[in-house]
Amino acid sequence: MGVGAVKSKRMPRAVREQQMLDAAVLTFARRGYRAASMDEIAEVAGVSKPLVYLYLNSKEELFSAVIRRESAALAEAVRAAVEPDAPADRQLWSGLKGFFAHTAEHPDGWAVLHQQARTQGEPFAVEVAAMRAEIVEFVTAMIGAAAQEAGCGREPAAREVSGLAHALVGAAESLADWANGRDGGAVPGERPSAKETAATLMNFAWAGLGRLMDGERWSPGG
Repeated sequence: MGVGAVKSKRMPRAVREQQMLDAAVLTFARRGYRAASMDEIAEVAGVSKPLVYLYLNSKEELFSAVIRRESAALAEAVRAAVEPDAPADRQLWSGLKGFFAHTAEHPDGWAVLHQQARTQGEPFAVEVAAMRAEIVEFVTAMIGAAAQEAGCGREPAAREVSGLAHALVGAAESLADWANGRDGGAVPGERPSAKETAATLMNFAWAGLGRLMDGERWSPGG
């Protein structure tokens, strides 16, 4: 049964459009952008193909609308999960839990953002990059706050903090794929909870960040 199996002639345009976007997310995630057809998206949404074109103009614009909606939802989930008055490590922990919870609850949306949109070139990859930059900026601010909170004798340079934030976000993206069972990741029945996945990344990253805050630096000579 399609997303729009239950129809209403009086359904508001905004509701109908979200219904089409839901169908598009599912179809793009499972078929891929190039293989997905407007006929199939219309069928899953339970509407006519001309109505999809009337609302969203073209397959390209539909895909862009999907990327914008899913990007905004993910960024908002991360921001909403962060405990603003908590210590820096707790803020990072809660933000990661929000990220992993959202990607687990919306695996098709995550697949569209992390696998489909990034491989289709402009303008799609640019839109995803903008969402990623927003999250990196947010994480950069948290790492910077952690450095101040720790009273670092040698505060990490802005470039170093930015690099750490990019590395952490990249690790989170890869771990989300693993946790959702993509690319040889965790198998059904053994997939970790968002809390467990966040703990995995915190165990990997925060211990190292903690040593960095204490002024320790790794060097090839030990």
